[in-house]
Amino acid sequence: MLRVRPVHFTSRLDQWEQLLTALGLAKTADHGMWREFDAGAGRLALHQAEPNAADDGTTVFGVEVGDLAEFARRTNLAAEDTGTSSAEIVQADHGESCRVTARDGFSFLADPAARGEDGTWATSRGADPALAVVGVLFTEDAAAAAQMLRDIGGSFRPSPDADETADFTAKNGGVLMVRPASGPSRAGLGFEYDGDLDALADRLAAAGQEVRITEEAFGRTLHLPNPDAGGSLAAHVPATLWISKR
Repeated sequence: MLRVRPVHFTSRLDQWEQLLTALGLAKTADHGMWREFDAGAGRLALHQAEPNAADDGTTVFGVEVGDLAEFARRTNLAAEDTGTSSAEIVQADHGESCRVTARDGFSFLADPAARGEDGTWATSRGADPALAVVGVLFTEDAAAAAQMLRDIGGSFRPSPDADETADFTAKNGGVLMVRPASGPSRAGLGFEYDGDLDALADRLAAAGQEVRITEEAFGRTLHLPNPDAGGSLAAHVPATLWISKR
């Protein structure tokens, strides 16, 4: 079992919730400082951050798995020959988890997933089934990062843009992408939509969101304002969120 579930830290929880709801995600957990939202494929968690703190407006790469010990075993077995990653069970602030560490020192957590009310790993039926959460890993060592995503069970997906590095799908929902970037490895967030992008744009506009669609050689992308960019952090976070047509 593998599902994409990044964690986004923000001091603007309510603004993010309004945007995600308009986008078609369904809120499945609300613990005040921690809220979870299901897409048709993948999940996104929001975590309260202090205004203008170092983590305000940042995204943490992350996934959910069914069995921590088995996930760690399979990841380490897959990485035996390449040395691109290692996995170990750890005690995180929120409980037992599995930390995956890449060759360059970048690490992320694989948290235990909970089954839905129907006993399956499916996300909420209230979510737009055409919407997928995308976790992005920006790194200088793109080849090693791509191998790490193979190690954890990601399925390679050919990209329509020859300039892109590597895309992977998770068995139980969501997309993982590797993109080249300078500096320390870091995470990003986006969405894909396997439906009528114009209809989605109309729905978002009706909910009061500003939307813009761009035409690119490899497809169409819908952009909407990033709630975190509305304050003093505007110079440190992307001005828009993107939803690409799949």
